Amino acid sequence: MNWSVPLTDVRITDDDVEAVLRCLRSGWLTMGPNVQAFERGFAEYVGAAHAVAVSSGTAALHLAAIAAGVTPGDEVIVPNLTFVASAAAARYCGATVVLCDSLGPTDLNLDPDDVRSLITERTRAVIAVHFMGYAAEVEALRALCNEHQLHLIEDTAQGLGARTRSGAMAGTVGELGCYSFFSKKQLSVGEGGMVVTDNPDLAARIRLLRSHGMTSVTWDRHLGYAESYDVVDIGFNFRMDEPHAALGLSRMPRLDEDTASRRARVRQYRAALAAHPAITIPWSDRDVACSSHFAFPILLPDRRTCDRLRLGLAAVGIQTTAYPAISELSAYQTGNRVGAARSTELAQRHCVLPLSPVMTEADVETVVTAVFEVLEVDGAAQSGRAAAIN
Repeated sequence: MNWSVPLTDVRITDDDVEAVLRCLRSGWLTMGPNVQAFERGFAEYVGAAHAVAVSSGTAALHLAAIAAGVTPGDEVIVPNLTFVASAAAARYCGATVVLCDSLGPTDLNLDPDDVRSLITERTRAVIAVHFMGYAAEVEALRALCNEHQLHLIEDTAQGLGARTRSGAMAGTVGELGCYSFFSKKQLSVGEGGMVVTDNPDLAARIRLLRSHGMTSVTWDRHLGYAESYDVVDIGFNFRMDEPHAALGLSRMPRLDEDTASRRARVRQYRAALAAHPAITIPWSDRDVACSSHFAFPILLPDRRTCDRLRLGLAAVGIQTTAYPAISELSAYQTGNRVGAARSTELAQRHCVLPLSPVMTEADVETVVTAVFEVLEVDGAAQSGRAAAIN
């Protein structure tokens, strides 16, 4: 498809290209000085003591779960309404995924009260997702986890730059915060991830595990800091390479400006769509001010209306998406708690409209006009069917 308004967009500047070219010309492409600089800059940006760059957001979650001590036989509480990587991290460790519910139509994030009801003697960790770029109630969850001696892992793949209720950066309230630099994310380098923590022991373990459990890496040996290495644990090849880190370093200074642009488009959407009787817009104006706006979701009355809207928008070149609930995925339909009814319904009713820092006011007007037109036609069709039946 050649989308007239794509779901998201990435613009690479000449400075971005030059940053990567400098890296390529240097001849050092594996984990080295750019990765180290990216880690330092990222830790400073979010306000964490340690940042460890890895190959993807999924790798970040996997390593965080291992560092938190998740093992076979454990349970990990994960939101039912999230991308599958949140749940996969627990399963990589052999743990059982326990799905928790969302707060509701005004906040799609996980419900701390439902989390409390799901804690058992086997619970090891809670993975809190900052869904769509809106901060979850991680302060309440941190207190709950402390009470039950559980680990709180923040899945901040969609939430880089968001602020929590206390004003903290999303990803820094729990023991471990995980970020993604996938192409759709606020800081896009194509692939890549980061784990942040204030705990030096957790940071050291993640650094070890990301590179085969080796006591030194190639860059250390290149600089003469080590002659050889030992392997002291079963690790992984989850290293970030130098070109991705160079691109991240180049793009990071524009992150706040990009978030401000996303926020302006979200406010435009909210003002234009608020009066439509078939549309519910999650979160509040206060939340908008604190969000980093990975995406802009709306809620429709039911799945049928949502499907018709998505098909109607696609017909005029407007790309949308939606997240299935984890409980609806084939690989997760057994062995998990049956419930989470609110999140299952919300998954069926939501539609994610286009949003990116390069969207214009005219782009939003195009999408809004098309939404109104599709819903008007759909409403007229429903009225016609009702009249025919009567």
